[in-house]
Amino acid sequence: MIRTLPSRVDRREGGFRANYQANLAALKTLDEALAAAREGGGEKYNLRHVERGKLLPRQRVELLLDRDSHFLELCALAGHKTGGGVRTGASVIGGVGVVNGVECLINATESTLKGGAMNEYSVLKSRRLADIARENNLPSVNLVESAGADLPNQSKIFVPGGQSFRDLTRASQARQPTVCLVFGSSTAGGAYIPGMSDYVVMVQDAARVYLAGPPLVKMATGEDADDESLGGAAMHSKISGVSDYLARDEHDALRLGREIIGLLNHHKAGPGPSQPADAPLHDPDDLLGIASADVRVPFDAREVIARVVDGSRFHEFKPLYGPTLVCGWASVHGYPVGVLANQGVLFGEAAEKGAQFIQLCNQKHVPLLFLQHITGFIVGTRYEQQGIIKQGAKMINAVSNSTVPAITIMMGASYGAGNYAMCGRAYGPRFVFSWPNHRIAVMGGEQLAGVLDIVKRGASARSGKPVDEDQLAMMKMMLQQQIDKESTAWFATARLWDDGVIDPRDTRDVVGVALSTVHNAPVEGTTSWGVFRH
Repeated sequence: MIRTLPSRVDRREGGFRANYQANLAALKTLDEALAAAREGGGEKYNLRHVERGKLLPRQRVELLLDRDSHFLELCALAGHKTGGGVRTGASVIGGVGVVNGVECLINATESTLKGGAMNEYSVLKSRRLADIARENNLPSVNLVESAGADLPNQSKIFVPGGQSFRDLTRASQARQPTVCLVFGSSTAGGAYIPGMSDYVVMVQDAARVYLAGPPLVKMATGEDADDESLGGAAMHSKISGVSDYLARDEHDALRLGREIIGLLNHHKAGPGPSQPADAPLHDPDDLLGIASADVRVPFDAREVIARVVDGSRFHEFKPLYGPTLVCGWASVHGYPVGVLANQGVLFGEAAEKGAQFIQLCNQKHVPLLFLQHITGFIVGTRYEQQGIIKQGAKMINAVSNSTVPAITIMMGASYGAGNYAMCGRAYGPRFVFSWPNHRIAVMGGEQLAGVLDIVKRGASARSGKPVDEDQLAMMKMMLQQQIDKESTAWFATARLWDDGVIDPRDTRDVVGVALSTVHNAPVEGTTSWGVFRH
């Protein structure tokens, strides 16, 4: 039965208040990291860019978008604190936004930073953006002003970077139009972006597109060539044909880009919203107090669901069976979804329930929403003898072979095979977002240090040698510190293990935009699952 989820949250309770303050502090860290991503090349280079009569890259994106429409920025913290000269954001601004009424994948080079040169994280981010466009049948708009590869790091860029150009040509073959607006110098590898796009706009007296600039041409051939005759916007618009439209200035280029998108005759292949999109009955601000700052502490998944889904309405499936996995149907911003949310460690019954539920959602073509807070599957002799491996395998099989779009929210722990069963990155969800309290690893640092302790003591017993307690304590401490550092939301998002860290209070809207995006492609389930071991 469809019912309205109640809430038992007590805002005065000590645990709620402690979580709230800890999550507020984490959001401050998130705000600081996002501010770093928005800095571009910094005040000096931003000012120089503006003084040349150019719009800042984020201004270009804003002017391209429909007024008051949504823009879901993706992988905003790519490269964050990874070193090697990589700045937060990886020199690329990317996301899903509405252009002339059409949802598009937008990719803009950060031209105030090293002339828009690409590093290894830029390549990873651009490839992820291309995957999102491909999977969701989105037209792409590339706002280009790039010096190509960051040459001192070319060994990390050259081979994988070639996939970006392949992606452009394959998008065209798949009838997913690609539009390129060139605002400045776009050289070497940067020249292939307009060269392989379906539609190209170049800004007069600003765009420069060539495989080799005048100095390299002089060195290679002895020819003296100037910028305009070699690769200027007018030349490409009148002589070479690389440019399809010659824009008077940047604003004119953005106008032309919007017109091109409007003339694509693009229609969503999936169904539109079909349910009332009324707001939840319970305050999303409570999510900061509900989500455990310490991921070892469980919290009630239904309290989260009640603050994400339309009208807090939820039709729960098998509520009395496999209670550590909550499954049921709801809608978010009018789009039907099948929700799977962790309510503790996965037992065999929960895994089998999850597998059946995924099959049912595929049967009626309903997207999946995974709310992940999972330490893994239950372990121990009793559960191994009961077949936890084959029970868990059923759910992982279902996740692997499901064809309806999936969206995953990492709202706490994500450890071990629980990450796989709850549709982690490796299992192809259309989007993955994390809350700031998120932790991801094979297992927690404390548990891994404990395993090391047991293994080392066992080895010492077998060899007849005493345990060096000081050395073992140091090894355990170093290992735990390493795991704790490498399992944070910040470490994960910097390496594109997710598509961004979000404020938990924004979860409903982020999921809503993601659902709108996935419905640009057909939403079709499957009844083909291979072999389920019994």
